[in-house]
Amino acid sequence: MNFDDFKGHIYLIDDDPSIRRSLAFSLSSLRYSIQSFENPAAFLRDALPISPAVILLDICMPESNGLSLQNELIQQGRTTPIIFISGESQPSEIIEALKKGAVDFLLKPFGLHALVQAIDLALEKDRAGLNQRIKTKNAQQRFSSLTDKEREICWWMIKGYGNKEIASLNGSAASTVKLHRSRVLEKMGCTSLSELLDLVMDGDHRVLNIFEPPRA
Repeated sequence: MNFDDFKGHIYLIDDDPSIRRSLAFSLSSLRYSIQSFENPAAFLRDALPISPAVILLDICMPESNGLSLQNELIQQGRTTPIIFISGESQPSEIIEALKKGAVDFLLKPFGLHALVQAIDLALEKDRAGLNQRIKTKNAQQRFSSLTDKEREICWWMIKGYGNKEIASLNGSAASTVKLHRSRVLEKMGCTSLSELLDLVMDGDHRVLNIFEPPRA
């Protein structure tokens, strides 16, 4: 199976085989790839690591409920978005699921249009998360090639300080700072400060946590 031919991957977890068959048929016809599981244990054992993906999860199952799986995935640090589906749920369950990061909570019976909307939103969330993780890893690899002095200069550059300001902060000559600044840009694979800022900022315009301020 070539997953590049699909709009995204769906992990379908429901103890009702008729629901699994129906949803798998409808969603696969819309160019989503599907893996179906009858319970959370089967998912944890057999799910292929694919991204972007979404977990379509029944909240009420005989052996283990969906909230338990959500908690397990949180503990494992897995970030695949979850859409809960349920025929009967208490408001407290819905609130708990959403507070812990579920993208949506759909009550059966639900329309295919509403489901697809929720799936596409979840896939976009997972795609953005994947891109951010790749970006962070790339920035981290480049940042690790800097010397301690270059890392200090890099931090002040990110914070918007010019050569003379940086020189006064670390006791170097402005010409020395200029040289370090040039090396920082080269090692970080950037040709300008704006490219550096784009590399080190996350989607919320915050500096990635791999960059720490210089020690006093």
